[in-house]
Amino acid sequence: MGEALEHRNWFDQGGQGYARYRPHYPEALAAFLADLLSDRRLAVDVGCGNGQLTGLLAGHFQVVLGVDPCADQLAHAELHPGIRYQCAPAEQLPLEAGQASLVTAAQAAHWFHLPAFYAEVRRVCRPRGVLALISYGVPDLESELDGRFKSFYRDEIGPWWPAERKLVDEGYASLDFPFAELAAPPMEICLEWDLAGLLGYLSTWSAVRQAREAGRENLLRDYGEALRQSWGPPSRQRRIRWPIRMRVGRV
Repeated sequence: MGEALEHRNWFDQGGQGYARYRPHYPEALAAFLADLLSDRRLAVDVGCGNGQLTGLLAGHFQVVLGVDPCADQLAHAELHPGIRYQCAPAEQLPLEAGQASLVTAAQAAHWFHLPAFYAEVRRVCRPRGVLALISYGVPDLESELDGRFKSFYRDEIGPWWPAERKLVDEGYASLDFPFAELAAPPMEICLEWDLAGLLGYLSTWSAVRQAREAGRENLLRDYGEALRQSWGPPSRQRRIRWPIRMRVGRV
């Protein structure tokens, strides 16, 4: 196991890596959003990717529509009898007016043209529907790994993040949000991962892809080796936490 991890390039996972390594949200998140609504006929998850949140919503709504502009992401989405997926941009939702009780955008709103998206939210939502913009920032690792990890995130791979990443890091706090805002409880994603899991997750970062395309593979290789040496046995399970931040409002 250790030999395979030493030589495998965990920063080159391809399209399936996103579906395999992106963390899933806690069930409590979907339950909280559903509890805000008396009408649970339709939820729309915009920028749904592989359906990390979409699948959870299916346990609380009669129908869930997952919308994403990337056909490759949808090709690896979670299948469920209560979910249908459609390829479309956030600014042109494939719905008639007044159909949706809930609209969510999880780890996606920083890519949207917000004025056009908000206009679509107002168009497709039922009266007193709910919009939730959800994000999770940089994860917290166990103490002996966290300092080096944060240095990699901030100083080494940091210059390769797109400008929109700042919005994620601040939990969308500075985004214009012209809705009657609702308080959200503190939540987090908490997982136990081995070394392959964490490195696979890092391979999904847009900054990692940008660095590789710029010929800076050495940044990724050096950090991967440093992490491998600090981890212990590659199969060792370590706890990783992502704080969840939300902007939730009545439409």
